[in-house]
Amino acid sequence: MSLSALLGAATLGLGACTTSEQAPASKFVLLDGTTTTTDQLKGKVTLVNFWATTCTTCVKEMPALVETYRKYQGKGLETIAVAMSYDQPAWVLNYAQTRQLPFKVALDNTGELARNWGEVKLTPTTYLVDKQGRIIKRFVGEPDFPSLHALIEELLAKA
Repeated sequence: MSLSALLGAATLGLGACTTSEQAPASKFVLLDGTTTTTDQLKGKVTLVNFWATTCTTCVKEMPALVETYRKYQGKGLETIAVAMSYDQPAWVLNYAQTRQLPFKVALDNTGELARNWGEVKLTPTTYLVDKQGRIIKRFVGEPDFPSLHALIEELLAKA
């Protein structure tokens, strides 16, 4: 198999993956010390984005995540950016403050959140969760934002 065929096959494992499993019961510890749980998110469409300040793709996609949040927050979208356990808390705080991230930012100090959400190892990994708390889609790598927006709109329109 050629290198390009191998790379093509490898990237097929990335991208969007459709699912319909219940989001794991999770407690997100936010930068300000407060917490949010998956139970508190029911009734909202939620993006849970696993990222790191040292991940170039994560940093590249962050403005689009901010734009997505601002576009849909008034319609019921919640976003939680979960910094990976290996990310320095001071770096995460600095990034969130200097970029004025408008959504919740959590620290996964122990790696438990990444384990519970499907052994997340690659960043960015983003989960789209519906109002009933079911994972609708998992994106490994930067999502195709027009497609993501269409799916968010579809989920927001549902009761």
